[in-house]
Amino acid sequence: MDAIRQRIAARALVPGDRLPSIRQSARTMQVSPSTIVQAYDRLAAQGVIAPRRGAGFYVTGRAIPPLSLMEATTPAARAVDPFWVSRQALDSGPDVLKPGCGWLPADWMPNDALRKGFRAVARAESSILADYASARGALRLRRLLTSRFAEEGLGINPDQVVLTGSGTQALDLICRLLLRRGDTVVVDDPCYFNFQALLRAHEVRVVGVPYTVSGPDLDAFERVMQQEKPRLYITNSALHNPTGATVSPQTAFRLLGIAVASGCLIVEDEIFTDFLATPSPGLAVMDGLEHVIRIGSFSKTLSASIRCGYITARKDLIEGLLDLQVATSFGGPSSVTTEIIADILETGGYRKHMLDIRTRLEKSRKTVISRLELLGIVPWTVPRGGFYLWCRLPDGQDSTEIALQSMADRIIHAPGNIFSISQSAASFMRFNVTHCVDNRVFHSLEKTMARCL
Repeated sequence: MDAIRQRIAARALVPGDRLPSIRQSARTMQVSPSTIVQAYDRLAAQGVIAPRRGAGFYVTGRAIPPLSLMEATTPAARAVDPFWVSRQALDSGPDVLKPGCGWLPADWMPNDALRKGFRAVARAESSILADYASARGALRLRRLLTSRFAEEGLGINPDQVVLTGSGTQALDLICRLLLRRGDTVVVDDPCYFNFQALLRAHEVRVVGVPYTVSGPDLDAFERVMQQEKPRLYITNSALHNPTGATVSPQTAFRLLGIAVASGCLIVEDEIFTDFLATPSPGLAVMDGLEHVIRIGSFSKTLSASIRCGYITARKDLIEGLLDLQVATSFGGPSSVTTEIIADILETGGYRKHMLDIRTRLEKSRKTVISRLELLGIVPWTVPRGGFYLWCRLPDGQDSTEIALQSMADRIIHAPGNIFSISQSAASFMRFNVTHCVDNRVFHSLEKTMARCL
C-alpha cells in the first residue's frame, strides 16, 4: 500500500491510470499475489483506487497529495516504474555495473578537451565567471548551434534558440508553457522513460502509440490524433530511445501531415542525432519549425556534468519560453558551461570526437550483439548508430524480474516496461553497449535467466 501511495505522490500514477495486474505487482514487489489482493482491496476501500469489472484497478484521484518524490528505503519498496532505473543508476557507487544506464562511460568523453576548456574559461573576463547569463543564454553558443542547424537545412537565426540548463529542463519549459492539468500528450510506446516521469509530474494524460522500425504506427497515430485531440506529441526521430530505430522520410512526411491536420505540436528530441554518420532529415527540418519544436543537449556527447540544453522554435513561442526561463532559473545556463561547450564546438575537436565515438560504438555494438545472442537475447533492430540495443528476451523471461534479481549481483538493468505506456514490453530490455564490457554482465544474465524460468 505504501509503495502504491508513493507512486501516486510522485505522479508516477495519476488519476485514470491502471495499476499493474495482481500477478505483475506480486513479481515486482516479490510478495505473494494474496498480499497484493489485500493491498488493492484496502486501497479501494479507502477510495484511493477503484476496480472496474474485467479491467483491473484504476487510480481515482481522491486525496492526491502535493507532488513529492519520496525516497524509498530499499529498491523493493517501490515499484519498477519510470523513476526506478534512474534512481538506481544515479545513486549507485562506482563498483556497480550499469548496462541499463543512459550515458557513455567517463573514459569515452573528450576529457582532454574539457580540461582545456576549463583552463581557457579560468582566464576569461570576470563577467563570464561571476554574472548571470542572459535569458536566451550565450550568443556565441547559439550562433554555433544555428550554423550546425543550417548544415542540415534548417535556416534560423540565433534569436530562435533558447539555451537551457539541460535537455530535461528544455522539455519542462515547453510543458509549462503549453500544457495544463488534464491535457493529453502522445508519446511512442515504448519511449524514453523520463518523458513519462516528467509528464506525470505535470499531471497530464499520457497516451502511447506503438512504435515500429520506421517510426510510429501511422494508422494508430492517426486514430489517436482524431480521438484524443492531444496538445503535444513527444518523440526522438533519430535513434529513438529505447529502440534505436530511425524514422523513415516517408513516415516523417505522413506523420507531420497527420499532426498538422489535428492541430498538434510536435516536440522532437534530437539528443542522439550526432551519433549518426549520415543523419536523415529531422521533423524540424522538414517542417521548418512551424509545427515542430526541437530540443537537444550535450549530455550524451560531451559531458553529463557540464549540462546545457537548447530549444529551437518559432518566434511566437520563444517569448513565453524566455519568461518561464527567467521565472524558473533567472536566466540561461551558466556562462562558464556555455563557454566550455562553445570552445569545443568551435575548434573542430567535437567533430573528431564524434567520429571516434561512432567508430568505437560500431565495434562495441557488434561485440555485445554476439555476446547477447549466445544467451538467446536478440536485437529488435540493429541501430544505425548510438549506444542502445532494444532486445527481446527468450520466451518466458520477464525483464523486470531479471532486473530485480540482478541487483544482488550489483548490476542495474533497464527492463522493458519502464519504457512502455501499455506495459507490453515485459519481454524486452534496453542495453547500453558501452557498459557491457565486463563479463559479469553476461554471466549474471545467464544465471538469472536460468533462475527465472
